Amino acid sequence: MADIWFYHFERGRLEDLLPPILTRCLGREWRVVVRASSPERVAALDDHLWTFDERAFLPHGADGDAHADRQPVWITAGAEAPNAAQAQILVDAAEAPDYAPFERSMLVFDGRDDAALTSAREAWKAAKEAGHTLSYWQLNPTGRWEKKAQHPPEDAE
Repeated sequence: MADIWFYHFERGRLEDLLPPILTRCLGREWRVVVRASSPERVAALDDHLWTFDERAFLPHGADGDAHADRQPVWITAGAEAPNAAQAQILVDAAEAPDYAPFERSMLVFDGRDDAALTSAREAWKAAKEAGHTLSYWQLNPTGRWEKKAQHPPEDAE
């Protein structure tokens, strides 16, 4: 079964939270596919990752770029993972075509957005019913992710 982490934030912007998550994935030597909801959102995230910090660099490519198979991070609105990703990150209520091929899937959602919150709840319920291992993380006031729930519980047999 798949390992799926839900990242719930209620302040800040996805654009500011995504680079540290990607950096941690790359630190694990994972290739990552980021699934967005539309080609326009793919373009916006792609642009942001080039400019988010003048002292940092996140190597990546996006739909329409060449050499997708060479990219450690690939941003797409599609179902493919042409970079042989070990992790997938779903943003803007994008749906996972499949969880099985990945070591970890992460759903990052804005709790201030009713549609995103509803989508995340539905994804949690469906993943739980399918028997996946789930973790729920929430951004605390100091900007750190705190684990709030897990299924099955850590003490379950």
